[in-house]
Amino acid sequence: MSQDDVLFSSFTLGDIELPNRVLMSPLTRSRAQQPGDVPFEMNVEYYAQRASAGLIISEATQVSPQGKGYAFTPGIHSQEQIDGWKKVTDAVHDAGGRIHLQLWHVGRISRPELQPDGDTPVAPSAIKPEGAKTFISAESGMVDVLEPRALSTEEIPDIVEQFRIGAENAKAAGFDGVEIHGANGYLLDQFIKSNSNQRTDSYGGSLANRLRLPLEVVDAVVSVWGKGRTGIRVSPTGSFNDMNEPDPVTTYGELAKELDKRGIAYIEVVEDSFQGNLAKGRPEEVINAIRDNFSGAYIGNGNYDADEARQRIGDGLCDLVTFGRPFIANPDLPERFRTGAPLNEWDDSTFYGGSEAGYTDYPFLEKAAS
Repeated sequence: MSQDDVLFSSFTLGDIELPNRVLMSPLTRSRAQQPGDVPFEMNVEYYAQRASAGLIISEATQVSPQGKGYAFTPGIHSQEQIDGWKKVTDAVHDAGGRIHLQLWHVGRISRPELQPDGDTPVAPSAIKPEGAKTFISAESGMVDVLEPRALSTEEIPDIVEQFRIGAENAKAAGFDGVEIHGANGYLLDQFIKSNSNQRTDSYGGSLANRLRLPLEVVDAVVSVWGKGRTGIRVSPTGSFNDMNEPDPVTTYGELAKELDKRGIAYIEVVEDSFQGNLAKGRPEEVINAIRDNFSGAYIGNGNYDADEARQRIGDGLCDLVTFGRPFIANPDLPERFRTGAPLNEWDDSTFYGGSEAGYTDYPFLEKAAS
């Protein structure tokens, strides 16, 4: 590593000083303790192992029972969950790290089996996402998502309140800030994108109306955390969970402009990789539209390696990068990037659910060497 390696230059992200630009992406691992979707000792070890990240962004975390879409994912809506996450944040801080909580409502990507009282999952419009799947138990395997129920206009304020309370609970759990999940076909993304939002009230139709709920959520979260500790994740060109936005440049340029008015710390942009959409390269027009309209930090995400991260940061195309699968398999990923050491390979069969195998047992450099 050269002394001026941009990956290891410090960065001021809103109100937080980061020692490097190698960030850990939010990664669903489906290993919360049952019953109750509670973080516990195994999760504490996993996150503490990865505290050398410039910033850890936690796995997506349900803001309410209604926000749940997959078995074994953690929540932030009960005292037990708050207490469990507090053990995680304490361990990360004791190891010298920083950690944000990702606030999540899945919307239509759920099943009645996962909802309170077996209710139908909610969405902006009653449109079944074709090909979208989830899992409801260890035995179920992946099962199809069904047609959701459209939220009434009168229910929307409760959605905003779920995010606000989730933000309050994240503060009680000792996090350093929060990231709002507005990507990958979940509820806020469903409101933003026109193929999933066909409402005719003030939350659908025009672009301003489709952005209304996400921006109300941002305002509610900022009221708890302040703008310098609030970020959002978006996926402008993402197709996962049957999503499509025909004009992502206009849509996300306008969203970036509105987020800039609010002064939040960052936008993390999913640039398509895990959906296999990068054959044509990164969506540069969309990236430029966001960067041109937003003065906070731009965090790139999607199948980056260290060299591409260095190049794009150096060229001003992003400020920081979140790494997902490499962080799963390499708890000491920054040190491996710093020294040019080889990376452990990940085992995707252990990504979701299970035990310590494929979770906390990947070797650190010194153990690998020995």
